[in-house]
Amino acid sequence: MDYAENILGTIGNTPLVKMNKLVEDLPCLVLAKYETFNPGNSVKDRMALQMIEDAEADGRLKPGGTIIEGTSGNTGMGLALAAIVKGYKCIFVMADKQSKEKVDIMRAVGAEVIVCPTAVEPDDPRSYYSVSKRLGEETPNSWYVNQYDNPSNAKAHYESTGPEIWKQTDGKITHFVVGVGTGGTISGVGKYLKEQNPNIKVWGVDTYGSVFKKYHETGIFDENEIYPYVTEGIGEDILPKNVDFDIIDGFTKVTDKDACVYTQRLAKEEGMFLGNSAGSAIKGVLQLKEHFKPDDVVVVLFHDHGSRYVGKMFNDDWMREMGYID
Repeated sequence: MDYAENILGTIGNTPLVKMNKLVEDLPCLVLAKYETFNPGNSVKDRMALQMIEDAEADGRLKPGGTIIEGTSGNTGMGLALAAIVKGYKCIFVMADKQSKEKVDIMRAVGAEVIVCPTAVEPDDPRSYYSVSKRLGEETPNSWYVNQYDNPSNAKAHYESTGPEIWKQTDGKITHFVVGVGTGGTISGVGKYLKEQNPNIKVWGVDTYGSVFKKYHETGIFDENEIYPYVTEGIGEDILPKNVDFDIIDGFTKVTDKDACVYTQRLAKEEGMFLGNSAGSAIKGVLQLKEHFKPDDVVVVLFHDHGSRYVGKMFNDDWMREMGYID
């Protein structure tokens, strides 16, 4: 009989899927690393489990403890699933720009969720960074995850996602394209792939309102680049330790409107019901067209599932209110 011991045994080994209609104008093969096949429907299941297991191993997370984290939703889901199996409590802190579905889903799996304002500075005591850190200090027998600076985040992708992509493409991958938030995925996968073949190009997809692209190009952290944006799960107003800028060859920025429009197009033209950052990612690939040649194999990673955005990107009334469709 072939079965997993529990739900955590189904994390990883997600398929590669060929992109067709949306990439007709590109000269190369484009393959999607389809991370919604993880049990929590996102790539974050991988690093959530890794961070928990590493914290258990060195005593930061003790039996019966409480896991505390600031999350845009997907890391929280991954942590919650592992916590259920392993017997921990969860408190998650989110910014109010995240979709209602994400809050509801995390509460559905037993987590306590606290919602904080988006439009405040990262060091403001009301920000989701500050609130999660404070709760970690105040809550007895708790562990504050800090996915942004936790090295187990990138480690998970170095040990699982990267090797999977290398094996699935038979070592023929030439470009890896992915949205960048905490930096764990791009840094872990990118490090592994470049160790196999240093000629592989690693491209990050950034959003307007985020500091990554300018910092990568100039070394300047420009606060004038920072302003609120709609796109969920990618971009930052801080520099997480997990973003290894030396591994990244370049960034392309995608607008909020394009991210939302292409999220809809993925569903309607490719049958891929995916989250908001997937729209950013595929538009980023299209923007990088001049970098691709006929024999290239481009892998783009799609982070999460469309069910988390039904009230936003998949709601035409919301799209019209935002001015994204006529």
